[in-house]
Amino acid sequence: MAIRILKNPQAVIGLVITLFVLSVAVFAPILAPNDPEQVNIMLKFGSPSEQYPFGNDALGRCIFSRLIYGARYSMAVSLPILIILSAIGLFLGTLSVCGGKRINAILDYICNTFIALPQLMVGIALIGMLGSGFVNIVIAIVIGMWAWFTKMVRAYSQVEMGKDYILAARISGCGKMKLVFKHLIPNILPQFLVFFSTGIATSILMVSIFAFLGLGLPAGTPEWGAMLKDASTHIYNHPEMLVYPGVCILVTSAGFVLFGEAVRDILMSGEDAL
Repeated sequence: MAIRILKNPQAVIGLVITLFVLSVAVFAPILAPNDPEQVNIMLKFGSPSEQYPFGNDALGRCIFSRLIYGARYSMAVSLPILIILSAIGLFLGTLSVCGGKRINAILDYICNTFIALPQLMVGIALIGMLGSGFVNIVIAIVIGMWAWFTKMVRAYSQVEMGKDYILAARISGCGKMKLVFKHLIPNILPQFLVFFSTGIATSILMVSIFAFLGLGLPAGTPEWGAMLKDASTHIYNHPEMLVYPGVCILVTSAGFVLFGEAVRDILMSGEDAL
């Protein structure tokens, strides 16, 4: 599998971008040349220099350092969201398939109801009620996206349940819990990881949108969406301030999507070969 990924140009590009962003997020304190929250009004809209590679914003803060820390904040919010969504999706999705017709019908109805609602609108409404902040953003996005993950796992599980190895396990007396954790989840995990990768891109975009709307992390936090919001008021005088975080969001999201889509194609081609 790893060899096939390395031979796929799209997968390699996506993997390089993904690893680069994750590395920047982890080593942000080392890579950032300045304190991203340090205000120096004397440097307002300062030009790029050796100390400030991308110049300064309206409060004299280092734009380059804020972009670096933006990767950390985006990943710090997105990854917990995806981990929670994965746990919910795997549990409810497999329960829907293995729990009987009644449970399957109930979960399917609930999922379809949530899917019919726009994710962004649900998130905005919840944050409006709960207030901004890390925990509330996580709750809002999880509630907005859980049904999609559950339906995806359910679809994967239904395909696997029709295969011979599942039938053989049932005939041998394998219980439902053992069937799920020993046979079902390990076999749907590769496909699910693809959905996990593309889900990170969706999560990053939603977090950025919330921040742009003023519903994100506390004011002054060096987060890409918040930087877009701040830069939007100076779009005519300093449009480059809008470009920097926009490119970061675009490239990061594209990296995860490219990698996820490439791995999906590799998996599908492998199944076709079989």
